[in-house]
Amino acid sequence: MKKYIGVDVGGTTVKAALVDENGKILRRSSIPTLATRKSDELIADIIAQIKELAANDVYEGVGVGCPGTVDSETGDVMYSCNLYWENVPLVKKLCKALNKPVKACNDASAAALGEARFGAGKGCSDTAFITLGTGVGGGIVVNGKLFDGYRGMGTEIGHMVIRYGGVPCTCGRNGCLEAYCSATALIRDTVFAMQTDRNSAMWKFVDGDLNKVDGRTSFECAKKGDATALRVVNKFLDYLAEGITDIVNVFRSQAVIIGGGVSAQEKYITEPLQERVDRLSYGVGNSGVRTEIVTASLGNDAGVIGAASLVM
Repeated sequence: MKKYIGVDVGGTTVKAALVDENGKILRRSSIPTLATRKSDELIADIIAQIKELAANDVYEGVGVGCPGTVDSETGDVMYSCNLYWENVPLVKKLCKALNKPVKACNDASAAALGEARFGAGKGCSDTAFITLGTGVGGGIVVNGKLFDGYRGMGTEIGHMVIRYGGVPCTCGRNGCLEAYCSATALIRDTVFAMQTDRNSAMWKFVDGDLNKVDGRTSFECAKKGDATALRVVNKFLDYLAEGITDIVNVFRSQAVIIGGGVSAQEKYITEPLQERVDRLSYGVGNSGVRTEIVTASLGNDAGVIGAASLVM
């Protein structure tokens, strides 16, 4: 049984796992990122982490998922705002220290590959993955292989415009998917709706404290029949369906996998999205070829399993 190391570099924690060829995690570890320090210091800690994790096991190679723009040809991290990195030769440093094959990609792309091979997309050749968190990230798998665009700079799913001239996005454009469908956007719209309807059940749900509003607030209250909450949810789903439909029309994936905290809503997000995407997607009514909308199944392990998959 061949074994691989997967590393998921986050802004707060670096997670690593020893993974077998079936995507099963055999052993795992985590260390603090301490992101503001020099890149060489963090990389040295990651090298030590890998060596300790591997112990006496023989492993084939190392895959790394890293936030930011990762050059798929060289393995250099060209820019990562979360790590304060620019032009860091991550793969070269790891290869030299470990004497093993090493590959790296964007962290959301790694998670997309993990879900495609061993999670909710298992058995599909073509999948799209969207994670709804503080921002909106994702990745595309085509014919079983990760598609990341020229030198790894593609698949910035959160930054396609779904409403021209819309809400400003952190990337500098207006109307991006991230500006409407991130958990941050959902919380913003929930708070606004509550402020315009002081009788909404959402106030009771958060004990009258707007600081307690999260991605669950509108969904949970909508389930109980609160009209204002339902309007927030439907608007969120309308925008998300527009983004997913654009992905479907370009890539015609067999499945679109929804990850992030909002995915915990399961059928309350997948069923209405399925109806909308079926109705909006080009040619579905005539061809009968539909894209399934499903929720992610690997949870927080998608990153390390996907990273390990890079070298399988």
